[in-house]
Amino acid sequence: MGLMTFLRNRAGYILIGAIGFAIVAFLVGDAINVGKPFWAESQKVVGSVDGEEISIEQFGPKVDQSLAQFKQQYGSSNAQMQAMAVDNVWQGEIAGILLGKEYSRLGLTVSSDELADLINGNNPSPIIVQYFGNPQTGQVDKAQVLRTFKEGYKDPKVATQLRAVEDEIERQALQKKYANLITNSIYVTTLEANDEHQNRNKLASFKYVSLDYASVPDATVKPTDADYSDYYNENKKRFENPSETRSFEYVSFSVNPTKEDSAAVKAQVDKLAADFKTAGNDSLFAAVNSDVKVPYTYMSKGKLDPAVDSVVFNLPAGSFYGPRFSGNSYKLIKVIDTRFSPDSVKASHILIDPSKLGGVDKAKKLADSLKGLVQNGASFAELAAKYSIDGSKDKGGDLGTFGRGQMVPVFEDAVFNGKAGDLKVVASQFGVHLIKIEKQVGSSKVAKLAYIEKGLVSSNKTRDAAYKKASSFMNEVKSNNFAELAQKKGYTIGVADKVTPTQGFAPGLDNPRQLIRDAYAADKGEILKEVYQMDNAYVVARLTDIKPKGTLSLEAVKKDIEPMVRNAVKAKMLIEKANKALQGASSLEQVAQKLGKTVTPVENIVFANPILPGASQENKLVGAVFGAQPGKLSKAIDGSQAVYVFSVNGFSKPAPLANTYKQKEAMMQMAAQRSLGAAFQALQDRSEIKDNRVKFY
Repeated sequence: MGLMTFLRNRAGYILIGAIGFAIVAFLVGDAINVGKPFWAESQKVVGSVDGEEISIEQFGPKVDQSLAQFKQQYGSSNAQMQAMAVDNVWQGEIAGILLGKEYSRLGLTVSSDELADLINGNNPSPIIVQYFGNPQTGQVDKAQVLRTFKEGYKDPKVATQLRAVEDEIERQALQKKYANLITNSIYVTTLEANDEHQNRNKLASFKYVSLDYASVPDATVKPTDADYSDYYNENKKRFENPSETRSFEYVSFSVNPTKEDSAAVKAQVDKLAADFKTAGNDSLFAAVNSDVKVPYTYMSKGKLDPAVDSVVFNLPAGSFYGPRFSGNSYKLIKVIDTRFSPDSVKASHILIDPSKLGGVDKAKKLADSLKGLVQNGASFAELAAKYSIDGSKDKGGDLGTFGRGQMVPVFEDAVFNGKAGDLKVVASQFGVHLIKIEKQVGSSKVAKLAYIEKGLVSSNKTRDAAYKKASSFMNEVKSNNFAELAQKKGYTIGVADKVTPTQGFAPGLDNPRQLIRDAYAADKGEILKEVYQMDNAYVVARLTDIKPKGTLSLEAVKKDIEPMVRNAVKAKMLIEKANKALQGASSLEQVAQKLGKTVTPVENIVFANPILPGASQENKLVGAVFGAQPGKLSKAIDGSQAVYVFSVNGFSKPAPLANTYKQKEAMMQMAAQRSLGAAFQALQDRSEIKDNRVKFY
């Protein structure tokens, strides 16, 4: 496909592509979220980076474009895709601002000569290769590139799109320069290479005795405030909260179809089936009555619900199938026709714009004239280059090879129902086409179907009853009796814990964005202000917790760290017990006998993989092993799952590193990959980033 076609069809996504590249290139990772109060910010500001504001006017269209791209890829969108689109654009805005400042600070630029070389030089940009490269050889047609850019700048609309392409080429070039600066600054010494070789290949054999924390009943352990404080202070870095989070509890009132709803829908479908069988216009009847629109054209096997697909494609023309219930909907299908058809077609076309010729009739006359010229020996490719308005004219009108479902129905019917060598004139919403069928590949059965799908949905009566129950609970509940009242009425309480401001999902809720937004405008303990409508339920919620951005207080994490603190107290008890057993013992077997435990042998453990076979990851234990002398009893070690006493049998040292250069090169590659993300994270950490997205999405 030429660049003109690409620009016409996908120009709206160029900027989104730039955002995606920045994110991938620098491993941006999680979205940056910061605390509120958001109400203190401008009503039009989505956020700011070091004082540079991001307005909703510039942010919103990019989100719409990103979401449209998701819809194009997946055929639909949901709350989670909306959140992903918002997040992608937000990360891209931050990347653009922070990296732009870095480029200026470092003096990184792309000169006009460099840009020209990236567009039409010997080493073109990946963007140029993607849209002008030969799929088989990867070679770029420089003449075509030059012609496209030269002609494109004559049209103001196309010129704007071409400038966007050039901007993206320049951005990628700057990113590459910046990445090279970082990666070229990395160096691994010979000592580091040898240490890494030892850590991954030196083997340790040892034996141990363990006192599991689980052997001490939780009920016998009562951590003190000092225990909590000690654990918190020793592990403070673990409690760094990168984003404000909020937690809420909720009761949902289901609106799933009842037995009565199912019976009513079945009766409606049965009547619809009877009318469908005798309908005079099958395609119109299906289009009017189906919840899911299936094109009235030939389709190949595998496109329908698997529950009906194989059955339908074994039926002869004129058959009626259904009602068949599967996937929460009823299917009714009339087989209008079946035939064998090519699997794919290679074709070329000349696209004529009727608006420039005074109407469709005149455009068809021109197409017929061109058809006559081709039949008399004229070059189709030369005529395409002269008369076609489509980007494929730069390739002689060549559209490549495509299967069913990739072209508009009238175009598809023409190329799949004809034969190789045919010239056909058809009109579509894009204009009038003169089509040349170059080649048809394969052959399989296709069917033209009139298709109706009716979903099993709840009745208004069911939805009204659920809303009435939810409203009644909402009116009765108070901030201090939510759980008590729910339990009294027999309702199940759901919990959504540590929800971020832009999160597009929550456990048990299928469309929670408005609820989450309101949670970020509420105070702790407050009942949220409305009954929320989800796809399958009405929901009443209460905000239970707020965790601010930054280092969380001991009080904020006390409940979360309770199991770890309890284990720390158990560790003190078990270390004391192990130390008593160590007194006077000269072997691990004697320690085991005193403790009433068995000795467990371990073979061939490496420092880089501190996993005990059949147990767990024990970093502290394995680290102590590699720092111990063979044959000596260790002191008691408090691990993650138990207290250990060990004795090293011996170490098996690897052969000296044969190729230090290769080892260093591999380590530098790994370090380079990490360094790009680390560099970008460092830019974020030293910047003031304000995030008000929850106000808008």
